[in-house]
Amino acid sequence: MTYTVFLFLMGLVMGLVGVASNPAPYFSALGLVVAAGGGCGVLVWHGGSFLSLVLFLIYLGGMLVVFAYSAALAAEPYPESWGDRSVVGYVLLYVVGVVLVGWWFYGGWYEGSWVVGDSMKGFGLLRGDIGGVVEMYFLGGGMLIVCGWVLLLTLFVVLELTRGFSRGALRAV
Repeated sequence: MTYTVFLFLMGLVMGLVGVASNPAPYFSALGLVVAAGGGCGVLVWHGGSFLSLVLFLIYLGGMLVVFAYSAALAAEPYPESWGDRSVVGYVLLYVVGVVLVGWWFYGGWYEGSWVVGDSMKGFGLLRGDIGGVVEMYFLGGGMLIVCGWVLLLTLFVVLELTRGFSRGALRAV
């Protein structure tokens, strides 16, 4: 189990390095999907299967669609890939930085800390992550509505910023 979580964490870190190295938006979208998959895999191994599924579906269903639309509006004739010299330099810099930070904190990390967070003895009716969703809707319902409106406003702002001088998607028909 430790090796599987390690592979998910490496996928998460490599996906984030792929996004941070600033290639073209097309390649960054692949890095974002790899990072989201790695993060959701870590959540699954630690007992948050429902939370992982919800996060992955919301990510792919919402944020990636807006990102793809923005990338299509900002299309480059010669996009930079991960094999270009400047991008490889950034990738090496970030990987060395991650290795150095990992080496710095290595003494405080132990293999025994990689345990499943939802290991109950006997039978249970609810898992821990589903109970958290219930609390979020019960106690945080107003904040959930506010966050939904903020996401809708963010969508309109991103679409307005990426349309440029031509008429974009928000035009009167």
